[in-house]
Amino acid sequence: MPKSLTITVALGLALYGTSVRPGNAQAESCAAAKPVAARMQALATGEVAGVLVPAVPKPLPNLAFIGPGGKPMQLSALRGKTVLLNLWATWCAPCRKEMPALDRLQAELGGQDFEVVAVTIDQRNLDRPRAFLQEIGVTKLAYYSDPSAKIFQQLRAVDRALGMPTTLIIDPKGCELGYLAGPADWASEDALKLVRAALGR
Repeated sequence: MPKSLTITVALGLALYGTSVRPGNAQAESCAAAKPVAARMQALATGEVAGVLVPAVPKPLPNLAFIGPGGKPMQLSALRGKTVLLNLWATWCAPCRKEMPALDRLQAELGGQDFEVVAVTIDQRNLDRPRAFLQEIGVTKLAYYSDPSAKIFQQLRAVDRALGMPTTLIIDPKGCELGYLAGPADWASEDALKLVRAALGR
């Protein structure tokens, strides 16, 4: 590997805290999720027809953001539960439109084994996202944020987060089960069936 490329990769690892090529153990762990992905593939239809379900789930970076208590956290803190991760911002009209559906999804399926983690990447007027959620009556979603928007760059580095909103379905071991670039009706019956399949219900 050329020295300049080695330095670039090393800087990337230091910045994002994740390997470009996850270790074999994690990759093997994700391969074990193939039956879950197979169930989901047939259900990516209707309102969630745009969801891409990989034949072989792959590890995701250990994404960093700010949790409900205002303290930094990483995706690994949510291990043990299936997560529907959504990146949104108040300046993104489709994001704003789908927030009530995400709130209803959390109300319907949220619990010890599943959580909708909607992370705002607003970088200015940091009170605006909370005010917006209160204004539209979102009450079930915990408040996650990343005013640095580094989470967007972390996902873009692995060919995700190509636009807004971006949504990923992640299994309890941190493996990607599904990816959607763009909005969806996450409270629809189609979406509920897809998420239930991810949960093995």
